[in-house]
Amino acid sequence: MFSILMSLVESYFLVLSSSLLYNDASRFRSRPAGLDARVLLTRPRGVHCQHRTDMNHHWPFVLLSIVLSVAPNGWCLTNGEEVCFKSIVNSCNDCVRSGPYCAWCQQLNFTKAGEQESARCETRSKLMERGCNEEEIIDPVSSQQVEKNEPLSTSFNMQEPIQLSPQKISLRLRPGRPTTFTVSFKRVQGYPVDLYYLMDLSFSMRDDLENVKGLGQDLFAALKKITQHAQIGFGAFVDKTVLPYTNTNKKKLQRPCDENYQCQATFGYRHVLSMTPRIDDFKKKVTQQLISGNLDSPEGSLDAMMQAAVCGDYPSVGQVAMQLEKEHIQPIFAVTQDVEDTYKQLSRMIPKSEVGVLSQDSGNVVQLIEKAYNRLSSKVTLTHDALPENVRVVYTPRCDNAKQEGNNKGVCDNVHVGQKISFDVSVTADSCMENKTVTIRPLGIKDTLMVTLSTSCECQCRDPSESSPQFCNGKGRINCGICSCTQGSVGQFCECSIGNKDEHSLRRHCLSQSGMECESHGDCVCGRCQCHTTASGGSYYGDFCECDDEHCEKFQNKLCGGNGKCNCGKCECHPGFDGSACQCTISEEGCRTPNNTICYGRGNCKCNRCDCKNGYQRPHCQTCLGCPDACQIKLNCIECLGFESGPFKKNCSMACRDSLFHEMVDQFTISSMLCQQRDSNGCWIKFKLDQQFGENKYMAEILKHRDCPEPPSVAAIIGGSIASVALIGIFLLMLIKLLIYVKDLKEFRKFENEKNKSKWAEADNPLFQNATTTVTNPTFTGE
Repeated sequence: MFSILMSLVESYFLVLSSSLLYNDASRFRSRPAGLDARVLLTRPRGVHCQHRTDMNHHWPFVLLSIVLSVAPNGWCLTNGEEVCFKSIVNSCNDCVRSGPYCAWCQQLNFTKAGEQESARCETRSKLMERGCNEEEIIDPVSSQQVEKNEPLSTSFNMQEPIQLSPQKISLRLRPGRPTTFTVSFKRVQGYPVDLYYLMDLSFSMRDDLENVKGLGQDLFAALKKITQHAQIGFGAFVDKTVLPYTNTNKKKLQRPCDENYQCQATFGYRHVLSMTPRIDDFKKKVTQQLISGNLDSPEGSLDAMMQAAVCGDYPSVGQVAMQLEKEHIQPIFAVTQDVEDTYKQLSRMIPKSEVGVLSQDSGNVVQLIEKAYNRLSSKVTLTHDALPENVRVVYTPRCDNAKQEGNNKGVCDNVHVGQKISFDVSVTADSCMENKTVTIRPLGIKDTLMVTLSTSCECQCRDPSESSPQFCNGKGRINCGICSCTQGSVGQFCECSIGNKDEHSLRRHCLSQSGMECESHGDCVCGRCQCHTTASGGSYYGDFCECDDEHCEKFQNKLCGGNGKCNCGKCECHPGFDGSACQCTISEEGCRTPNNTICYGRGNCKCNRCDCKNGYQRPHCQTCLGCPDACQIKLNCIECLGFESGPFKKNCSMACRDSLFHEMVDQFTISSMLCQQRDSNGCWIKFKLDQQFGENKYMAEILKHRDCPEPPSVAAIIGGSIASVALIGIFLLMLIKLLIYVKDLKEFRKFENEKNKSKWAEADNPLFQNATTTVTNPTFTGE
């Protein structure tokens, strides 16, 4: 049953929801004062958040929203051939889990002596080519079983209609192989519709409330055109009465309007009338409603929608969309022309939704509901809920108007009442699982198909009921064509008795230096490696099966270039050929130098090219860019050979015998670079070096004359030293004399200045006595 929930809200619902559609929320602005919006939502029959006691049906339903505001500015086929990509295979179970096209041959003696048992694992066709009888091939296939398949209903007869078949199916899948089954759908005639009218009773909607009170008759008439089984309910909302959504002042919440208006207290969401077929009950309840106040900017529209859907907390658009899909709600947005594009964006976020354009006076609301309902009900979208891990589902619609709207759904459009359509559903499991479920359903419809998934990952082999003493040497039993040995016996045919020994200790003798048992190319039998055959029929060999003659280097896609033999992973070239892949003919023409040597003795000729040593450069290894300067490293030999001096003077012939040949000349005759070095005596030696055949052999031309500095004059040094000391002494004495003179002159001038400043008083000193005393000689007579 479709159930319509109709709601009237302010335009802020548009701003709130639209801002969630885009990253740039600044593109939206609040509506001008006085502009209102109406939203029609849907809800199943008889639902209200507080009780839901009268919810006797769980019909899918339609959500209709009308806005009147002005909006702002692994496995594959190769070339069509089945391929088995196997890795480590030791049993039949390992084989069937390796890939969707891998099969196992349980035929006795199918493998050759020493051949690994993984050779039993291949595609069915290749096993038959190798001689495996078809009845001996284990190849699990997918199967399906319909567990519930009630016939489709043709019309509604007051019982639960069936529009989807089958209703329950079990699949046993081979991992990697898709299994396809058919699902049928048929629209029921006279499907019930419930209309739940959810109205915004905030103060700005006071004029709309009067219009809504007279809308019941038209709504019932429109519903009767769709079905004879229609009901209507009513609910209301204002503001969510918690911060930050509204003003939580207690007095304001109780009396939200001015004294001139009769208003009821603010509330979030309130269920008023349960679903009823009586229009009088609807009119009575709507007439009793009073307007409330505006205490916030965006009213609790989204909250009311979620309350009507699931009675949860304040939601976002994404949460509303998810819950509407879960509750099989199909929304219809009726909007004005200027916000049509915005709500088309919103419609893309909500599955099974429609957008219609209202006229200026909203007079076409009933016709809009009618058209939108027809579009929604005629479009059938088959999809699924969450899938188990590693499960894929693909839908192929079988109808006249099939559409592709993604990989996880199938869509048929323009489906008429009573028309039967079908979908091919392909299910693939990529791993082993047991009793996993997938729910497939058409969007907006309550009918579901429960799919139970299990996989075939175990082999059901037809083993002999009695043991086979001859095949397994009486020490084991046959399991899917191979021996399962009893305790104390090992080997392909249980031929090795280990007695009291530990099998692990025997296997240690089969471990190579790499730590791998028989290099994974053989079986450890009684402590020795029994090598397998290669894929092309050859054999591995060696103490640890480390060698084979099929994995050498290739040239032009030929093993050893077709010019040699592969021996234990290395090419042994035929006469006349060379190279790691025998790709070269033996020739030295490309390595021959102008002086008729091969690479100047500083490299090897490989593949008719010089392979130079120690930094020497191609093409002929003549120069060495990274080598030390020969002028410096040969200086000691030049000095001892040419002038019998220097560090090598005592053992010159031994140190320089094989690396340097010299000639004393008056003038250079070779054109190599000139070397000029200072020897141990400080003399400048000039010589030229010409590198000979080999890495460290030179021919040197040494000038006979060295540029040595003249010895110093001792007399001149002594005389100069004495003269310098004398001059320095005289200079110091004169300097000292000058300093003393300057000091004395300064003191004298100071004395003169003080003397001139002195003033002496002229007076007799009473204490002064003349130093001269006159004494009369008594004997003096004067004669």
